[in-house]
Order: sequence, then structure tokens, then C-alpha cells
Amino acid sequence: MAERQEPGGPARVSFDGRNMRVFASGLRNPIGMDWEPTTHALWTVVNERDGLGDELVPDYLTSVRDGAFYGWPYSYFGQNEDPRKKGEHPNLVAKAIKPDYALGSYVAPIGMTFYKGESFPSRNNGGAFIGMHGSCNRFKPVGYKVAFVPFANGKPAGPIENILTGFIANEDKFEAYGRPVGVTVAPDGSLLVADDSGGKVWRVSAKR
Repeated sequence: MAERQEPGGPARVSFDGRNMRVFASGLRNPIGMDWEPTTHALWTVVNERDGLGDELVPDYLTSVRDGAFYGWPYSYFGQNEDPRKKGEHPNLVAKAIKPDYALGSYVAPIGMTFYKGESFPSRNNGGAFIGMHGSCNRFKPVGYKVAFVPFANGKPAGPIENILTGFIANEDKFEAYGRPVGVTVAPDGSLLVADDSGGKVWRVSAKR
């Protein structure tokens, strides 16, 4: 019988398409990825599961370690067992590692990029900009913004900061002017933000 494979996560493959293998697993929905500029480690943002209440489960930002298992679908944020999977695979729950940085539940991080430009303040150097698409099945909407996590020595080094907000039009009806997704740094050092609901690309620059 073939060994059960741990679900979810990025794979590593040769340029010619051969030698593919799972690099890390148990990541429910890793979308935005980038290489941290000082350690050159791979980092990603992950959309976690729904259905455990408004305050669970936190979406997160984490380094992606070769061979690591991050819990999906049996546990969340380390070894917190999902009650809907209780007792199914205790061996996988026991080996699940805790992600590096919680972003909040239902914020739906999609885009992520490390800042390698030169036009923003020095405190932004090497930090992570994150496009948060926003919640759709929570009592009150969260996300709908671009946030920033400062880094130092290759690790998160402070509280999350709001960078681009104002997208929520009607909190009670979940109406929004736009929903940020992809983020990238332009050649001039400004931040470009794709908005898949508003159909726009926003350019964010630092005031001189």
C-alpha cells in the first residue's frame, strides 16, 4: 500500500519539468510567495480554513521550510486539532509546525512581496507588503486592504501596519469599492496593487 501523502503545499521541480517533489505540505492555500532578501528563504501567505467561528482560524505569513508539514487539514496554527478531523491522523498533528506570523482570521491574504525598492522610508526596507482580499463569510468584514509587516534579520519584527485602506463601502452589506490582490514593487520603488473587484491597479508612493 502506498504511503498516505500529506496534502497541500508548494512543489520543487527541475527546469526541464522532471524531478518534481513536494517541498512543504499542509499549507491550505498558499498564494503570494517571495524570497526574503537577506536570508533568501521562501515565504508565503496562506488562506486558512473557515467554519470554526469569526476568530478562527488565523490566516498567516510564514517561511516555507523544506520537508515541513503545516497542519492542513488536520490541525491549524501548529498542533491545534481541527475538531472536524478529530483523531483522524494524530501522527500528522504531532508533527505540524507553527507558522511564523498570524495575520488575522478571514483577512484572505493573496499577494505578498518583500520591499526591495529605494523610494519608501528605510523602515520598509526588506519588509513584506500583503494584499488582503477580505472576508465574505464573517459577521463583520475584515481585510480589504494592503498591510505591511516589518522584518529584521530575516524575521518579522513588529506589529502589522495598514498601508492602503478605505475599500469597505458598506460594512453591514459587505459592499466594497475594491478588493486588493496582487502586490509588486515597480522599478521606481512605488508599490503596485491589483484590485480584482474594482478592476484597477493602484500605485502607492511615498510622500517626499
